[in-house]
Amino acid sequence: MADLLGFVSAQFLVSVLVYAVIVHVLLAGAGYFTYLERKISAYIQDRVGPNRTGFDLGLPFLGFLKGLWGLGQPLADGIKFMLKEDYTPGKVDKVLFTLAPGIVVIPALIGFAVIPWGGVWDCPSFTIPLLNLHVAGGPVQIAALPVNVGVIYMVAVTSLGVYGITLGGWASNNKYSFLGGLRATAQMLAYELPLGISLLVVLLMVGSLLPMDIIRYQEANGWLLLSQPIAAIIFFIAMLAEANRVPFDNAEAESELVGGYHTEYNSMRFALFFLAEYSHLAVSSAFFVLLFMGGFQLLPFINDPLTATGATGLLAVLAKLGVYFGKVLFMVLVIMLVRWTVPRLRYDQVMSTAWQGLIPLSLVVLIATSVAVFFGLPQGFSHVLLLFGGNLVLFVVLWYVVGRLPAYNPNRKIPLLGSRFYPLPGERVDHAPSDPMAREDRPYEGALPTA
Repeated sequence: MADLLGFVSAQFLVSVLVYAVIVHVLLAGAGYFTYLERKISAYIQDRVGPNRTGFDLGLPFLGFLKGLWGLGQPLADGIKFMLKEDYTPGKVDKVLFTLAPGIVVIPALIGFAVIPWGGVWDCPSFTIPLLNLHVAGGPVQIAALPVNVGVIYMVAVTSLGVYGITLGGWASNNKYSFLGGLRATAQMLAYELPLGISLLVVLLMVGSLLPMDIIRYQEANGWLLLSQPIAAIIFFIAMLAEANRVPFDNAEAESELVGGYHTEYNSMRFALFFLAEYSHLAVSSAFFVLLFMGGFQLLPFINDPLTATGATGLLAVLAKLGVYFGKVLFMVLVIMLVRWTVPRLRYDQVMSTAWQGLIPLSLVVLIATSVAVFFGLPQGFSHVLLLFGGNLVLFVVLWYVVGRLPAYNPNRKIPLLGSRFYPLPGERVDHAPSDPMAREDRPYEGALPTA
């Protein structure tokens, strides 16, 4: 038996355990992210939100679990999705119609694999009695897949989800679903470019694809959110577009496309789309935390004994897990606040933002960073001051240049001689009402007799 299980190592066992735990955290978290978003939207709109469904399940002896601030609402929603009739419309491509939700959700549930949630743990040697297998200890990463390709794996995997959206829209045999799938595809192609260029800025400075090296670099030189704020903002905007979140949710715009690519879906196949969206939200937030917020490091330039990369004890691993999950939750909250603060953009504005705004800006940031790296960057706090100052100067220059570029107004008024906006020469057009009552700003007071 020991010979057959020779591939089993401490890193293998830790990776399996981390993957099993994080997948279940994502599955449970996706449900409670819906609860959190509904409560946040309720607070912003001066409502109450879910507040009645508890965990009593209608049983009298569980009456003490009734209510509980509505925390049972995600469970009730999940039960409803599982018990609803799974209806397949006629004249759809049944194979692709069924596969599409799975193609969307699988990349969201494997994209986090390279994230080093708890840093490095100095695992002791131990023996598995039932298998009579001795496992040698040593330093292991608290990650599901500690591979050399690192962040390239995340970019490659998370970008696959749009195939499921496109297939679902096409296989539904519905014009609204088809348009939603086309929008999602075009949006992904547009926003993958600034996202990838922003990632290149980070990799250019760090000089490595390994997630742990990115965290070590930020531990020594400060968080990249401070030294590369423009790249961080571009990455955040592209992240919203990749996840089809407001203001980039044009693929499922209810006011235009009924429900977008998932119009014809119901029951658990419909729920899988939502599960993929919120799982992708968590994974993207974890990616952002890794690249720009120091990963599991608690505060920049403060190497406390628990969250420093050199801390390899079990208590340090638990502390790093708590810090990382806390940062991810904070980013998810920020994304939800953006949804209920910023209105949806028109689709032409979505595309022009990418092609005419983010892509040129990210290229300028990449070129400026390349020049700075070529001439050498100082270490420590001076590193942050130099790059932050450079980003500030770049922002001011671009603001000045963009403000003087010729602007195209698609809503401009077309000259039409004789109209109210373009009267003929020598003619005075007066469209004001002649009745004094129509000119009165106070209708009630204006209707009272003045004598």
